[in-house]
Amino acid sequence: MGKQQHRDPDLDVNLPYLTLSARANMNEYTTETQGGEIPATALGNEKVQYKLVTFVKDDPENPKNWSKGYKWYCTMVVAITCFVVAFASAVITADVAAPAKELGVSEEVSLLAISLFVIGFGVGPMVFAPLSEVYGRRIIYGSTLLIAVIFIIPCAVAPNIATLLVCRAIDGIAFSAPMTLVGGTLADLWKNEERGVPMAAFSAAPFIGPAIGPLVGGWLSMAKGWRWLYWIQLILAGAVWILITFTVPETYAPTILKRRAEKMRKQSGEPDHVTEQELDKRPLSQRMRLFLLRPFQLLFQELIVFLISIYMSVLYGLLYMFFIAYPIIFQEGKGYSAGITGLMFIPVAVGVVLSACCSPFVNKHYLTLVRKHNGKPPAECRLIPMMISCWFIPIGLFIFAWSSYKELSWVGPALGGFPVGFGFIFLYNSANNYLVDSYQHLAASALAAKTCIRSFWGAAVVLFTIQMYHRLGDQWASTLLAFISLACCAIPFCFWKWGARIRAHSKYAYAGDDEENTVPAANPADVEKGQAPAPQAGAH
Repeated sequence: MGKQQHRDPDLDVNLPYLTLSARANMNEYTTETQGGEIPATALGNEKVQYKLVTFVKDDPENPKNWSKGYKWYCTMVVAITCFVVAFASAVITADVAAPAKELGVSEEVSLLAISLFVIGFGVGPMVFAPLSEVYGRRIIYGSTLLIAVIFIIPCAVAPNIATLLVCRAIDGIAFSAPMTLVGGTLADLWKNEERGVPMAAFSAAPFIGPAIGPLVGGWLSMAKGWRWLYWIQLILAGAVWILITFTVPETYAPTILKRRAEKMRKQSGEPDHVTEQELDKRPLSQRMRLFLLRPFQLLFQELIVFLISIYMSVLYGLLYMFFIAYPIIFQEGKGYSAGITGLMFIPVAVGVVLSACCSPFVNKHYLTLVRKHNGKPPAECRLIPMMISCWFIPIGLFIFAWSSYKELSWVGPALGGFPVGFGFIFLYNSANNYLVDSYQHLAASALAAKTCIRSFWGAAVVLFTIQMYHRLGDQWASTLLAFISLACCAIPFCFWKWGARIRAHSKYAYAGDDEENTVPAANPADVEKGQAPAPQAGAH
């Protein structure tokens, strides 16, 4: 594994870069040919010829050729699924005290139901992402959502805290699969030039869910009790499982073409109709091992991945701290009910929706930069939205902190959530885009590293937020968070200035086409192991 030699202008990190060797011809999955095949040779034996199966021109089985209406239907189903998963992570924060009292444990132990779920968000993708590359998206969606639905039931009827925590941890792992695959499904459906609005719709879902969760949960727990916080998850998760399992077909091109190749071999009796996945003879265990190791190599050896992951972890932690801080400020401090406290999350949701609406304009600005740089903009161009939006988080937190006195109106701390919600999507998308542009075909591993550390930190902060607020006081606890987020604002500016230099000396990062001649040639043995530099798209 090493530096990529050329920029791939049509890079799609959701293709099977994780589980295929660097020599694999990804053109098989991205092009439509007249005959539905392109020639290929066996690795290490140029005399053995194959025909890689592709989509034919205007292929109706190619998800990108489906009708716009059906593509929008599939987009909304997976976006709603993403919303439900995010909702499930946060809805129980509305009432932590009731299960603690009924099950005879402290509130800190009750909070583990949130932490273990969020840890699952970090662990699950490490397994489900490579499995989806091998078996396709549909079977992973269907099986994991079914497991999640089943294990919500023991949470709702849990007779003791052990049952609740174990099943909640399983739910977190199972629910992480849809969150991992949703972005890839949208990439399967939409061409690059069409993706702006669908991706904006999807971007809002993971952040609207946590904002709406406490709002619904507050009123529901007051009316029906804490167990209904799980029954509502069961209803919503069951509904999206039915929708995604029975109405959304397979969208992953490698899986569709693999099935087509099997059918062609059966009908023609000729064994030379294959896909790149079938040419890669390495056992799944070896490919999984490489994938599990690579994110941690990038995390601890790449400064860009490490600092971006730290920044995203801080932001993710702030999001989950909010779920605990709001009851402290509004219920303990102002004496509001859980339902009224839930209403205070509305400005956060409004901020998220507004930023999602602005996302297409941000993308349009980036396209002007692409033209300005003759189609090869530096990765640092992705940092511009982050450099602007990073200030919204500390501004919102400072407002939240110093307007949260008991004797002051609810308006101040509630409105403090608006800039926080507004800033999240821009920061989240900019970070993802920067990692993709910086690491190209290794970006999927870089994103996995970020997701893993982010989830573990988000799970940890929940456990000490109550103590921190009680020890420091409401104002200074929120101020501490504001100063931490303010310090993190330096990260995009540092990368803007030194990012290109860091990538030039990086072991793995793509640093520009001008380095083409300085990258050592790939050793055939390393290529076979999936450890050689990734070739230019289409090279074979």
